[in-house]
Amino acid sequence: MANRRILLVEGVDDEHVMKHICGNHGIPPLDEIKRHGSASELLESVPVRIKASEEGDAVGVVIDADTNMSRRWQSIRDRITTMGYDNVPASPATGGTILQPPAGTLFPRLGSWIMPDNRTDGILEHFLRFLIPQPSPLLDRVERCVAGIPDGELRFRRKEDGPKAVIHTWLAWQREPGKPYGTAISERFLDPSVAQARVLASWLRRLFYPDTPAP
Repeated sequence: MANRRILLVEGVDDEHVMKHICGNHGIPPLDEIKRHGSASELLESVPVRIKASEEGDAVGVVIDADTNMSRRWQSIRDRITTMGYDNVPASPATGGTILQPPAGTLFPRLGSWIMPDNRTDGILEHFLRFLIPQPSPLLDRVERCVAGIPDGELRFRRKEDGPKAVIHTWLAWQREPGKPYGTAISERFLDPSVAQARVLASWLRRLFYPDTPAP
């Protein structure tokens, strides 16, 4: 069987963002992008996927840091060190972590990307904010609008869901309102050529296609 390239993500938005980042950076399609219902379900699937892999496979994990990046990394680190991966750094690499399989195993090359940037707390939408073309007076207006919603009128959790409200409002105010995240990248309402997107694309290429030069 040919070497398999498998990416594990949290949800459908993550799946479509990763597909469009790959497409916009000339990265060939992966064999599978497997979405899970939550971060906890994704984490529990990591050892299972490692055991089900064959020599030469590559498995990537894309997961939100949420409110504690260090704790999220530790939860990944605990699982993969238990599986026998060594030289696992105390902190994730800023450009995305990639680990070679333990000697004497058929385990995959393993990669990890913690949204938004492997350094800070946050979620997918914090990464997407990087992709909003700058400078943007409209984004400033969006953020003031979302931040200014009176508590009595608020229908979402201001701290946890505020970044999602900002991105969805930004997309609602575009020439074609309300595009899904992936389509918004293709339409350049979100710009996949910014530095942060190039770093993510570089990690994907190094993990899944290490012998293929960037276009």
